[in-house]
Amino acid sequence: MDETLKKRLTELANRSYGQGVYCFTHFLDLAGRSDFMSLVPSLPPVPWTLFGGAEGCERQMLRFGSEDLCGYDQPFPIAILRLAPLSAKFAEPLTHRDYLGSLMALGMERELLGDIVVRKDAAYLFCEERIAPYIAEHFVQARHTSLSAEIIPELPEGALFETKRMLVQVASQRVDALVAHVFKMSRGDAQALFPAGKVFVSGRLCESPGHAPRPGDVISVRGFGRFRYCGVESLSKKGKENTAVELFV
Repeated sequence: MDETLKKRLTELANRSYGQGVYCFTHFLDLAGRSDFMSLVPSLPPVPWTLFGGAEGCERQMLRFGSEDLCGYDQPFPIAILRLAPLSAKFAEPLTHRDYLGSLMALGMERELLGDIVVRKDAAYLFCEERIAPYIAEHFVQARHTSLSAEIIPELPEGALFETKRMLVQVASQRVDALVAHVFKMSRGDAQALFPAGKVFVSGRLCESPGHAPRPGDVISVRGFGRFRYCGVESLSKKGKENTAVELFV
């Protein structure tokens, strides 16, 4: 566990519980979220919530406090920016890496930024509210494409995080078998990801290749992607289990 993060989370939890005020972290990545979940039993009984700006966000901000404890409601200080080419005709196909690299070049710290969701016509950035005006003013280019960055009050209608339904055949419902089939790698390569700390199940570090996920669990593999486990749908003629997953695309 990251000892610096542990100390910071403990301080925030104690302050919220002792003073009856809301306390927020920066955006936590999967490892930070997993460390927090391991720390929960040792914290004071303060209400907490994880949220990234929209359902499905992987990078999330942690809020200690509740209306019952504090006597008032305080929303998460998260802003949403729509990043779009000034000229769609001359725009390059930009990736998550392109957007993130340009933001880093502006001097942004990664912990101040949440998810960047790339869609066909635009990208959506979640960030801390206080830095949103700076990004809106200065984020004008990614690679060779000129961009506009606009703070928007809410997301457009429709699913922001798109998934593709897949059926994979596995001999058993082990997370290593699922990872191997979904990301098209050998079973040995999949198993090597676990001691490297690259596999998370519903936000918690998974160190056991034999772990059996539950329907609804989101399995994230650093460097490869993530998918939602939906469960066994049927058996093949050879006795293998036809398992449904939803791959985030």
